[in-house]
Amino acid sequence: MPKIIRKIEHPKGLERRLRVAAYARVSSGKDAMLHSLSAQVSYYSAFIQKHPGWQYCGVYADEALTGTKEARDGFQRMLKDCRSGQVDLVITKSISRFARNAVTLLETVRELKALGVDVFFEEQNLHSISTDGELMLTILASYAQEESLSASENQKWRVRKGFENGELVNWRFMFGYDIDKDGIRINASEVMVVQEIFRRALAGETFGAICRDLNAREVSGALGGKWSVPRIHAILSNEKYTGNAMLQKRYRNNHLEKKLCHNNGELPRYFATESHPAIIDEATFQAAQELLTRMAEKTANRAKPRLSEFTGMILCPHCGKPYKRVTSNGSIGWNCRTYLEKGKRFCWGKKIPEDTLKAVCAEVLCLAEYDADDFTAGVESIVVPEDNRLQFHLKDGRVLETTWLDRSRSASWHPDMKEAARQRMLKRKGHH
Repeated sequence: MPKIIRKIEHPKGLERRLRVAAYARVSSGKDAMLHSLSAQVSYYSAFIQKHPGWQYCGVYADEALTGTKEARDGFQRMLKDCRSGQVDLVITKSISRFARNAVTLLETVRELKALGVDVFFEEQNLHSISTDGELMLTILASYAQEESLSASENQKWRVRKGFENGELVNWRFMFGYDIDKDGIRINASEVMVVQEIFRRALAGETFGAICRDLNAREVSGALGGKWSVPRIHAILSNEKYTGNAMLQKRYRNNHLEKKLCHNNGELPRYFATESHPAIIDEATFQAAQELLTRMAEKTANRAKPRLSEFTGMILCPHCGKPYKRVTSNGSIGWNCRTYLEKGKRFCWGKKIPEDTLKAVCAEVLCLAEYDADDFTAGVESIVVPEDNRLQFHLKDGRVLETTWLDRSRSASWHPDMKEAARQRMLKRKGHH
């Protein structure tokens, strides 16, 4: 019988449409740029939806952020959806809109390529998933990064030239002033608060007391926020309230990170006098600076508390909080932080006397007497599963459990405590 070969055609199912999204971004928060972003979103939405064989998956957009930064909400949502398999193709205007950092661009494109997601750059007419896509992207991204650097340097030059000329460049907000394109004016209501803060601080009132009073009176702080000690400190130390301005106090580290750094001599600073209306006179401001200097010296001379070797080592398994060192009537011990701050309704706790804790540690570590260095070297953590029970997790992987006994009241009292109790008793008897 002759061999018969028959071609089998696979039945055609419904062809899956390509899931397509777009990414748009503008690098300025100005109205014109935001209008441009809105136009981009509308354009891509219509473009994708009218294309046959494409399934519209949305447009991801970011406002007023630069392509050199990775923390773009829209961009991150797009990546998340790509990773979850919801997108096959991303359309974007250009490489500079997607990312100006060559490293970030290539890392992102490679990750999406591994997921089977293509990125199409309209201006360059380039698909990332194509054979020569990565080579072209490397070259073009380098150009985009240099463009970003050039724009950043031009902006820096303009700002620094303005500082040299005594101009208040990039000054947009300060409590006590109204600042707009027409100039700088004193805010009639806020000026009274600034002057009150200087007056009360120089009268000896604490910053905390000033904050509490302003907040209790519902006096709005900067941008409507609450008053705090750092905010009071910032007002008292700001020379702009005298009508003068120290320029270039801070600077951006580079065009990629754009981190704002304090200028500690890396760049020249300029002092402009009578650059705007004054709220505080020079004598008052100098008195405030002397006050801040005395406070700083007092803080610097204050002895820093020495951390105990038990800090962060004793854990409550019920609430997850570490035990805290407490002192009561001269007795030092350790107890659950939640119990101490919120009470036994939230977590039970029993104080472990510190000398008892040390004695138990010495016993577990087989030491003749307790040694802090040996404890740190041998113990990973201590868990307190219940009262009078300790679970030692050692650094060699062992877990040892032990119990401790409550001391009798007479044994736990030192001579000073006994004498204080005797005096209270005598006073009570004398009263009766």
